[in-house]
Amino acid sequence: MRSSFLFLPVLLAVPALAQDDLLGLLGEDSAATEYTIASFKTTRVINSHSLENVAHGVLDFKIGHRFGMLNSGAGELFGLDQATIRLGLDYGISEKLMIGFGRSSFQKTIDGFAKYKLLRQCDQGCNMPITLGVVAGMSVTTLDASKVPWFGEGRTDYFTHRLSYNFQVIVGRKFSESLTFQLMPGVIHRNLTASAKDPNDLMNIGAAGRFKLTKRVALNSEYFYVLPNQGDRSAFQNSLSMGFDIETGGHVFQLHFTNSTGMFERAVIAETGGDFFNGDIHYGFNISRVFTLHDPKKKAREKLKAAQTGG
Repeated sequence: MRSSFLFLPVLLAVPALAQDDLLGLLGEDSAATEYTIASFKTTRVINSHSLENVAHGVLDFKIGHRFGMLNSGAGELFGLDQATIRLGLDYGISEKLMIGFGRSSFQKTIDGFAKYKLLRQCDQGCNMPITLGVVAGMSVTTLDASKVPWFGEGRTDYFTHRLSYNFQVIVGRKFSESLTFQLMPGVIHRNLTASAKDPNDLMNIGAAGRFKLTKRVALNSEYFYVLPNQGDRSAFQNSLSMGFDIETGGHVFQLHFTNSTGMFERAVIAETGGDFFNGDIHYGFNISRVFTLHDPKKKAREKLKAAQTGG
């Protein structure tokens, strides 16, 4: 009888340990690391990537729309008669890795990217004060060269000329529930430039921020600066964008003003033709709708429920 009493604490401890293990799988251990969330409401600030990734197993369908320039006059209904769109799909391979691709009406471009979080800011369980991620992507122009000789007079239309690449580091911090700021140094590589004097690589640095106004509305802004002494700068302007995020359940609406027509890296950083302060401004919006295709914690939750009910 005495030996039975000695084994009783052990028998009682086994289910508790099993439950702790399952809670650990679900990330619900009270002592576990708590990562900072909602630095931005979506994976994009406006045109640029944000600190956030799509969650593991989640598909994010994005619609980007830019009207014409506001200073185009009443004849063009101040830009509303014109439109540029991008349709994109982003997917979370894991909590750290996401991939995405899209198709734009601007130069009929297809783009794709991969984004990986190297460091994650956390509120509890670690001393990491920042989030650090990297983005690598490419794009291909699919314009019909026989109708639009985009590659220049006297040049052969090689497929490789249509390719461009981008690499970017994103580092930032959510300072409070209201304020987030990030920096984005990067490089754009173009296989073909407008002139032989223009460099194929454009070094640039971007900055972006978010200020929360209400529970569901935030003010966003971003700016990309192309470093000096990199070819003919009269061909494009630095990109400046600002606008609002409005969260409504599963949707996030982004309403904004920008001098960039395109919505992928090469177009935004290397091909923005409008001068924001001269009225060359596009009114536009982004819509983000997420769908859960795979729940990585579903089996762990089922095991936890079975352990709690004795099943």
